[in-house]
Amino acid sequence: MQIVKALILLLMLTFMGANAQNKTEHHNLFTQILQDYVKSGLVNYEKLKEDKRLDKYIKQLAETNPDEFENREDKMAFWINAYNAYTLKFIVDEYPVESINDLHWGGLYLGSALGTTVWDDEKVVINGREISLNDIEHNILRKEFKDNRIHFAVVCASLSCPPLRNESFEGFKLEEQLFDQAVKFFNDKTRNRFDMKNRTAYLSKILDWYDDDFGNSEQEILLYVLQYLSKQVADDIRKNIDEWKVAYLSYNWDLNNPKN
Repeated sequence: MQIVKALILLLMLTFMGANAQNKTEHHNLFTQILQDYVKSGLVNYEKLKEDKRLDKYIKQLAETNPDEFENREDKMAFWINAYNAYTLKFIVDEYPVESINDLHWGGLYLGSALGTTVWDDEKVVINGREISLNDIEHNILRKEFKDNRIHFAVVCASLSCPPLRNESFEGFKLEEQLFDQAVKFFNDKTRNRFDMKNRTAYLSKILDWYDDDFGNSEQEILLYVLQYLSKQVADDIRKNIDEWKVAYLSYNWDLNNPKN
């Protein structure tokens, strides 16, 4: 009997240890930073600029090999955090600025055409390798993980972007965090609106820019979006899908900081 009890205890301790390991917070320092400077999705860049912890976290990212993470969720969380942390870093290094577009050589349109935006610049260092924000978003997150909810998690420091979460993404709760980000994004009337009277969905420009990630038609995009909406709106879209139209809102590139 004593042997049986000992075996049961050993199994319980093993399970508890594995469970604790699965819930490791790899990005606790980033969470502390976000909780101190992010409120309702807005960033206090003026105060963040004075805090050296962001540089410490950037150094942590630069020295990490994400391929050593054991599971897909930890890797994905790492890359989302890397994108958001480096975006904050690029802003505070040049702050005060009115928009992330101020960081592009040639502005948004010329810079995008020439590949000279801050998103193209290979100033992100991960595991000793220099890459760009575009590499993270398009060649890693979109290409390797194929989860369109990353569009509601990575934040380009603009008001029309998804609101920046005031905690880091962690692999053990990534599914919950990504779902929550999508719900918040689609139910924020400054980013998406649903006119039930005229059956028109005024959607974020993000769904236009990356329409291939969300569907091959307006109906497919609406059927994707409805899973994150209130029951009333979702039911109406589902029952009257042929009557609903899609329009895209203009994008507000103003910096996502509190306006005094």
